[in-house]
Amino acid sequence: MAATDVFKVSILGKESIHCGFHLVPYIVQTVLNTLPSSTYVLVTDSHVANFHLAPFEQEFEAAIAAFPQSTKPRFMSHVIPPGETSKSREGKANVEDFLLLNRCTRDTVILALGGGVIGDLIGFVAATFMRGVRFVQIPTTLLAMVDSSVGGKTAIDTPLGKNLIGAFWQPEYIFIDAAFLETLPSREFSNGMAEVVKTAAIWTETEFDSLESRSAEIFAAIQSPSVNNAGRTKNTRSSAQELLLSVIVGSISVKAHIVTIDERETGLRNLVNFGHTIGHAIEAVLTPTILHGECVSVGMILEAEISRQMGILGQVGVGRLSRCLKAYNLPISLTDPRVASVPAAKLLTVDRLLDIMRVDKKNSGAEKKIVILSKIGATYEQKATVVPDAIISKTLSEAAKVVSGIPTHNPVKMATPGSKSISNRALVLAALGKGTCKLKNLLHSDDTQVMMSALIDLKGASFTWADGGETLIVQGGEGSLSVPAKGKELYLGNAGTAARFLTTVCTLVQSSPNDNAETTIITGNARMRQRPIGPLVTALQENGSKIEFLESQGCLPLSIAPQGLKGSRIQLSASVSSQYVSSILLCAPYAAEPVTLELTGGQVISQPYIDMTIAMMKEFGVDVTRRVDAASGNLLDIYDIPKSTYLNPTEYNIESDASSATYPLAIAAITGTSCTIQNIGTSSLQGDARFAKEVLEKMGCQVTQTATATTVQGPPIGQLVAIEEIDMEVMTDAFLTATALAAVANGKTRILGIANQRVKECNRIRAMMDQLAKFGVETVELDDGLEIIGRPISELKRGVSIHCYDDHRVAMAFSVLSSVISETVIEEKRCVEKTWPNWWDDLENKIGLKVEGVDLASVTPKASASGTNSYNTDASILLIGMRGSGKTFVGNLAAATLSWTCLDADAYFEEVHQMGVRRFVHENGWPAFRAAETAILEGLLTERPTKHVISLGGGIVETPSARQLLKDYAAKKGPVVHIMRQIDEVVKYLGVEAARPAYGEPIEDVFRRREPWFTECCSHEFVNHVGDTSDAKQGTRNEITRFFKHITGQQPNLAQNVAPSRRSYFLALTYPDVTQALNQIEQLSEGVDALELRVDLLRQDYESPGPYIPSKAYVLDQVAALRSVTSIPIVFTVRTISQGGSFPDTAFDEIFELLELALRLGVEYIDVEITLPGKRIRELISRKGSSQIIASFHDWSGKMKWNGLLVKEKYEIAHGLGDIVKIVGKADSIQDNLELFEFVTKVNNLPRAKPIIAINMGVEGQMSRILNTTFSPVTHSLLPFKAAPGQLTFKQIQEALNLVGLLPPRRFFLFGTPIAYSMSPTLHNAGFEVLGLPHTYELLETAEVGEEIRAVIAAPDFGGASVTIPFKLDIIPLLDQLSPAAKAIGAVNTIIPLSRSADGTSWKLYGDNSDWLGIRDSISARVPSVQAALVIGAGGTARAAIYALQALNAQIIYLYNRTTSKAQSLAVAFPNARIKVLDTVEQWPAGAVPPSVIVSTVPSSAMTMAADNNILPLSSKLFEYRDGPAVVIDMAYKPAETPLLKLAKDAGGNWATVPGLDVLLAQGFVQFEKWTGRRCPKIIVTTRVRSKYNGEA
Repeated sequence: MAATDVFKVSILGKESIHCGFHLVPYIVQTVLNTLPSSTYVLVTDSHVANFHLAPFEQEFEAAIAAFPQSTKPRFMSHVIPPGETSKSREGKANVEDFLLLNRCTRDTVILALGGGVIGDLIGFVAATFMRGVRFVQIPTTLLAMVDSSVGGKTAIDTPLGKNLIGAFWQPEYIFIDAAFLETLPSREFSNGMAEVVKTAAIWTETEFDSLESRSAEIFAAIQSPSVNNAGRTKNTRSSAQELLLSVIVGSISVKAHIVTIDERETGLRNLVNFGHTIGHAIEAVLTPTILHGECVSVGMILEAEISRQMGILGQVGVGRLSRCLKAYNLPISLTDPRVASVPAAKLLTVDRLLDIMRVDKKNSGAEKKIVILSKIGATYEQKATVVPDAIISKTLSEAAKVVSGIPTHNPVKMATPGSKSISNRALVLAALGKGTCKLKNLLHSDDTQVMMSALIDLKGASFTWADGGETLIVQGGEGSLSVPAKGKELYLGNAGTAARFLTTVCTLVQSSPNDNAETTIITGNARMRQRPIGPLVTALQENGSKIEFLESQGCLPLSIAPQGLKGSRIQLSASVSSQYVSSILLCAPYAAEPVTLELTGGQVISQPYIDMTIAMMKEFGVDVTRRVDAASGNLLDIYDIPKSTYLNPTEYNIESDASSATYPLAIAAITGTSCTIQNIGTSSLQGDARFAKEVLEKMGCQVTQTATATTVQGPPIGQLVAIEEIDMEVMTDAFLTATALAAVANGKTRILGIANQRVKECNRIRAMMDQLAKFGVETVELDDGLEIIGRPISELKRGVSIHCYDDHRVAMAFSVLSSVISETVIEEKRCVEKTWPNWWDDLENKIGLKVEGVDLASVTPKASASGTNSYNTDASILLIGMRGSGKTFVGNLAAATLSWTCLDADAYFEEVHQMGVRRFVHENGWPAFRAAETAILEGLLTERPTKHVISLGGGIVETPSARQLLKDYAAKKGPVVHIMRQIDEVVKYLGVEAARPAYGEPIEDVFRRREPWFTECCSHEFVNHVGDTSDAKQGTRNEITRFFKHITGQQPNLAQNVAPSRRSYFLALTYPDVTQALNQIEQLSEGVDALELRVDLLRQDYESPGPYIPSKAYVLDQVAALRSVTSIPIVFTVRTISQGGSFPDTAFDEIFELLELALRLGVEYIDVEITLPGKRIRELISRKGSSQIIASFHDWSGKMKWNGLLVKEKYEIAHGLGDIVKIVGKADSIQDNLELFEFVTKVNNLPRAKPIIAINMGVEGQMSRILNTTFSPVTHSLLPFKAAPGQLTFKQIQEALNLVGLLPPRRFFLFGTPIAYSMSPTLHNAGFEVLGLPHTYELLETAEVGEEIRAVIAAPDFGGASVTIPFKLDIIPLLDQLSPAAKAIGAVNTIIPLSRSADGTSWKLYGDNSDWLGIRDSISARVPSVQAALVIGAGGTARAAIYALQALNAQIIYLYNRTTSKAQSLAVAFPNARIKVLDTVEQWPAGAVPPSVIVSTVPSSAMTMAADNNILPLSSKLFEYRDGPAVVIDMAYKPAETPLLKLAKDAGGNWATVPGLDVLLAQGFVQFEKWTGRRCPKIIVTTRVRSKYNGEA
């Protein structure tokens, strides 16, 4: 064996960890010599095998060849698929099967060669195979070397979480071959460094110091491949290899020590899980796209912030940890682009993460445990600490809410973080200087991290930390700077100061033969690439520097050539930013010639910051001279800077940040408390230090200021006074704080001198104006400032959500205002990390205002009337709309449908004011009427909050106060419905209406003015289609019923078949104009549960080719047209081109406008593609009310595999967003359908499974359409074309289901006698045929309910039965359960077998009565409401008629029977039905309302036109009712026209007639649906039944 030097680490008393380079021969010999076995099995994955398997196979084969034949062991290798999916129950079983098939026994030694997945999986196999076999860990990734391979933890993943099933099983050896890392991608190396940093952070500060300062060297160690096995022995090992090995050994040694003390993780071993509690939760959502170490890196920062929030860890510790992790290219927040760009990141809600964290091995019951840092290198406890959910939630939340109140720590005394301005200047000065400088009170923030990182990349200085991170030691580079490595850009985020300073710093770079890049690239985030830097670049270009704009002119990114700064005369426009001036001043001493800097362009912005720069330069040894006008003595904007080198002072103390100090001082001012800020006073270098005296004192505060401290005592709450005018040019950053205070000050405040604030992190002036408007505060924008009109605190709106534009100053300014305005949510809370990372913690811990976390993903937006639809189902409904739109008509019908009260606000107005509206306006004028009308509205909302439909006047939206009432009601209380009608119909109606006063202007103009107000105020829209035909009127009535029951949640109009063990379908309409299909809707919708309206296929302009966006008005008309003919649920779909549709892919705004419209129209199902912007999807979902979201994903590329990771990721996203999940792929073979079926089976077995639509496109995917159970899209022969390739008709799918045994044929029967001439077989068999159902309906005529019937209903293929005379009572003993209707009526006419067991093998027989439903439907189709009704007869059918009328809420039911006693007995049986028994058929009480509904249940032979013995006499008096629609139903089967019906026809006018055959059909349709779950195809069935009936008549 070749000579090998290894470093051995002891664990659990045994030196089993061996570390070195190029160890393959050493590993093989050590294993063979010390672990004798009959069989050695090496398991790896296909990726690692490509790099390392062959050397192992060669070494084992060569070594085994030397064994004697009798003892020669076997060596085998087994390669598995790479990735986390192999680390599963199935993956474990596959390895075990391999071992068993190859006759492996208990003496087998298994070698795990690979990363963490291989180590965890094979370790668990070893722990359980043959009850435990020996194994060896050979990790090939840094992550596995320092983490998973050490300690004996083995595990596999489950769908509910990572590593939840496993065992402790110690390996015999762990071989750490650092040479493997030479083939490791850079990202994987960083992945492992997360664990290295973690270990140092919890245990060894000195090791952390090394990691912090030597990141570049450590990276370099893996970037230079060793040659000829260099490093195997110490004498061939390079310094880079030594460094790398020391890092690995150092990290492993700590973990080995901890494991030795606490092998089974009872306490101390918890510590190595620092960052893992939250990190694992993140990983569970983002795996495999985001790596383990990357998730843990984010988890470490979040857990460190929890420690900071608890007051245990200081910001210095959080800052150091952040910088160190970023140095190894690791993400440190969920907003990192690498994380945020992952689609699954949408699922990282606080609730989701907390839910995942519940299943954690460290937890004790419901208590979550987290490792809490106390400082770098130490933990708060020697175990994980219990942390309440509220603290975790606050840290995880992306937004914050300050609980308004008085600071509990009053009087407050505190210091703010180091000044950002001074920190950045000090970093540049010390880096460019000569010697060592200790910087104290440096700001630990994003900005300073960016500056330090850039200076390191430029090799301009070295940085180390002392005093536990409180002191930064800078070793200056004396102006020597280098071009960063090729491909390395200086990414500055949104750090404007760093961008401007570094632009000039980079001109100092000199080229070198060692450079592998030609220029230095400076870039930033999207906002930074918009912020101006043009004047500075122009000045440098004119001075000879070669700088190019790589994208937009005048903005980052920049390319800067390494040729040094020329110097001499430099002219610079300084009217935009003083940072341009400071940038040149700081670098000028290093120019080739002394610099004369002349400022041009008028007024110089923020002179105090220029003075600050000059003062600081002087402290670092360079004097800047500002020229003076000899004649006037005035200072000139010309500066002379000598050629020199900065001399670093031994120590430099950085002032606290004066801009940040304005926030706690302002909180004292606004809450009437006291605050003292230390380290900020009259001697400050910063202009913002003047804020207290020049702003707060003028607003009524008491201000005391010394050289080093500032104290503010606020006036009593609400007594701040406005400042008439103030120029804040010397403290521009503080204007936001002043603006927040001015919002509640008494009077108008004018702030000037802040024009440059438009080009900061955002346009701050506009930002403050827009966000203050949400509170109801008025502002006026000026050229160089703004005016704020203050309002009393009590008048400002509560519950406002503030958008911060990723601007730290916006967030902190509004946190001041939120201290007195309750429920204010500050979005993007993390933007404060730019200057005060621990602001929210300090606000609570040092000031004493409680701060709560807010998860925006779960917040209901409240910006519009449609803010929420989660109303109380009894909440009153408000109707708004133009006069003449039909509010009263719709309101009355809606109230009748809901069994509520309809109230006309105009009538109520007249009742209250004792005069009509017209007269009130005439006497008092319109303004007085509008005020009175608003007062009436306010009263109604208080007095009639539930079970009322309130019709409001058309002009209710004319005043802002009334509009606000409506919007507030719609957002929080109940529906506000805009009743819409064609304007020409409104004009026609109003031409003859005279009850209200005239408009005094054209109606069309009134409509145009009010229309946007109606839209603004309503939560829903209802289109009132007015038609003259009975079908049109019935369509309107049906739609009113559907719409109002749906939006109230009383009876959401959802498809009943979208349920477990059922199949549901929708027909995809492909018409450009659905009105073409209205007369065929009945046929088109045969068998389906919903109609899909493909909005992207709608076109007003048939001639326009390509992508098309239909107008909202056109889409609204299309939905209304569909609703006029059918109440079947609608699936509203806007499919884009990339998803197989016709809508433009990037038209997000238009898509959401249409989806919002669908919700307002009460559409039942909204298809939302999950690739749309997540925040907007969540906002839409928050307004869905009773409607449901189909969260869909379409892959037309064919790349998505049903057994792959992409589909799991998309399912998780869709599951989190939708009520129904829809995933559409593309099939290339039958195997794709089988994999789809397996995927669906798995997800349906998961906890909280949701209905899923899973289909494959194309002809090859038709099998998936047949097997899919939820909302399978189908086509129809009447459609112009199929909506998607491979679509089948409903009938085709049923026939296919029958052929594959998933839809077995059932037998249905009619029991009774005589039944030979029954129409039921024709009815049901016709329905079965049309829908492709394999069932049959037969007659079973018997003399009694005997054995024959018993045998039929017990047969396995029994589907159901109709029961007629004389068996409606006799059948009851054979049934298991009766419906309420059957019990009340006392008869059964329908038998339905219901499944008792989940597998469908056990049944119960359910008896129902559909006679009453046939009667009810026949009435409701013709009469909107029933005031009075007449039932003739007292038998079983009369009971059904009374039950039906009672269900229709008939106000009185007259009952006549020839034998009065029978009628009286029947009335007693229905005590709540309001029945009055008549002595004669036409004798209802004098003055009472005549019946509008008549139901005869006696044979036709029992009636005649004239009196006769035993014959019921009829006369036209029966049909006295003339005040609306009326109907007469004769249950007699024959003749087709009975005497009663003939008399009704002769009466004419408003009376409709319904013969018995129609009722038979109606109740048959009900039976059909109850048995099959499908609506009966009425048109064809009716035609066939009538044909048979007429043929036999």
